[in-house]
Amino acid sequence: MKNGIEIRWHGRGGQGAKTAALLLADVAFKTGRNVQGFPEYGPERMGAPITAYNRISSDKIRVHSNIYHPDFVVVVDETLLGSVDVTAGLKKNGAIIINTAKSREEIQEHLNGYEGRVYTIDARKISVETLGKNFPNSPMLAAAVAVSKIMPREKFIKEMRASYQHKFAKKPEVIDGNMKALEMAFDKAEEAIEADEMSLSA
Repeated sequence: MKNGIEIRWHGRGGQGAKTAALLLADVAFKTGRNVQGFPEYGPERMGAPITAYNRISSDKIRVHSNIYHPDFVVVVDETLLGSVDVTAGLKKNGAIIINTAKSREEIQEHLNGYEGRVYTIDARKISVETLGKNFPNSPMLAAAVAVSKIMPREKFIKEMRASYQHKFAKKPEVIDGNMKALEMAFDKAEEAIEADEMSLSA
């Protein structure tokens, strides 16, 4: 797909990977992009592995298949690394973003020799700190936007606040926690990107 970005999400039922993909499609659409956000349907049960996809392009999107050669992969649950080939088809000039408390070096051995960029973010820690519960999808969504550079941070944060205000109209007390989770995750991702770029230029 020319002039666009393809993202594949890996998670487990109930963790919000599908919701994150749909939210990303929604906010990208509001910036004037053509978008797709959809799950791969299978046994929809709590804890079962699920896959979701995003296509985001400045051009009209004419393909409607699953994504087999993504630019970016987002792994919402690191336990999937032992059972799912999350790097399958992932472009070498792309990146994989993994929800884990481990370092990139610790996680690398589980990535089947993938030679592209690897970023780790402790979405569990961020969500527990900001929301009081383990909801990793908001932090992973922010990390995905930071790494892929789909849109400027300010635009993303503005559109996500509007989206949360609509989604949580009857529970406004959770909006601030979600916004803090997004900001914190974006900070962590930007720090990792900067460190990566410094190591490459050294």
